[in-house]
Amino acid sequence: MDKLVFKNYITRKVPLSDAEWQLIDSLFAPTYLKQGEFLLEQGAVCKHLYFVGSGLLRFFVWKEGVDKTKFFTFDNYLFTSQHSFSTRKPATENIQAIADCELLQLTYTDLQTLYDQIPHWRKFIQMIIQEASHFTEEILTELQTETAEKRYQKMLLDNRAMIQRIPLKYLASYLGIAPQSLSRIRKNSAKTERT
Repeated sequence: MDKLVFKNYITRKVPLSDAEWQLIDSLFAPTYLKQGEFLLEQGAVCKHLYFVGSGLLRFFVWKEGVDKTKFFTFDNYLFTSQHSFSTRKPATENIQAIADCELLQLTYTDLQTLYDQIPHWRKFIQMIIQEASHFTEEILTELQTETAEKRYQKMLLDNRAMIQRIPLKYLASYLGIAPQSLSRIRKNSAKTERT
């Protein structure tokens, strides 16, 4: 993975000196996941903060024997199972690669090192948490106020290239509808776009 992508991701939010970047670079270790592999399984403690350089992951929970997709994480994003990672308690969710992934990972102990040694690191992490919080709030509001079709249309507007990489069954699970219903919505969307 090109770590400069990660450096740019950070420096778009906060300034870094060369020495600070060298410390970050030394603590984030590369790891790889094949499509279908789990990064985290429900009941295990999440031990790392991750940056996905390339790939696609989904967060999901088991409910009455059915997996329910909560959301997706795409290229160039910092993420973790926030509650499990910060409290060191077992996760209530699963994180699975739905495409091959190149990741960087940081341990909880090394995160504390960055907090101690890089003045802007805490601000950077707070900005990421705030972004995730706004995103979660937006999802919950849409779930309560928008139809599956409207939510799908919005996803296409926001990130068409990424949405087209998500398998139908996972996208349908995220929208809370059957795959057949999503196929119908997709066909209607394609017709609308052509007219």
